[in-house]
Amino acid sequence: MAEKNSGLLGDIEIPKKPPHIPEGAIVESLAALSGITEAVFMPWIEDRIKLIWLDSNDDRLGMTRFEEGSGELNRRKRLRLDPGEVTIGLHPALLEDEMLYKHTFVHEFLHASGLTLHSKKHDELTKLVAPMPKLRDSPLLQRMRDSVLGGLKVQHWECKHCGYTWNRTTVKKPTRCHKCARPL
Repeated sequence: MAEKNSGLLGDIEIPKKPPHIPEGAIVESLAALSGITEAVFMPWIEDRIKLIWLDSNDDRLGMTRFEEGSGELNRRKRLRLDPGEVTIGLHPALLEDEMLYKHTFVHEFLHASGLTLHSKKHDELTKLVAPMPKLRDSPLLQRMRDSVLGGLKVQHWECKHCGYTWNRTTVKKPTRCHKCARPL
């Protein structure tokens, strides 16, 4: 029995070809990590990563998994030892958007290098090496937004002051009316 597609991107087929490393992503990431003391796995990581496709039903665009487990990972981090094999999974939908693909890969590569937590430093380095595409420039982000909006109960907004109505185009509720500018 076939598994029913779920998630925002469940209709994407898993490609026959394995994921690729975006051009310049590793060199640029390693250059950005130079001098970052938290990047304890930097000397080994280029040779330890393995890329796989995530399942289409997965709602994540990317993930990083250290194959040694969390206890051993903490020990290796503390002692600044080789991390062992590290798997980076990317969602096949990323093939639709090369800029988002590189952003996601760099994000996960920085985790693999030892910046395991989502921190301000991790965000800054990701933006430096591979900035997130703007919504207007990313067909995949637009598709994900439309998928989320299509499943919400409220499909339009109405101002109680002037009666103006407009279709919902954002996940977050607007704070003011588009016509009279009064608070909603």
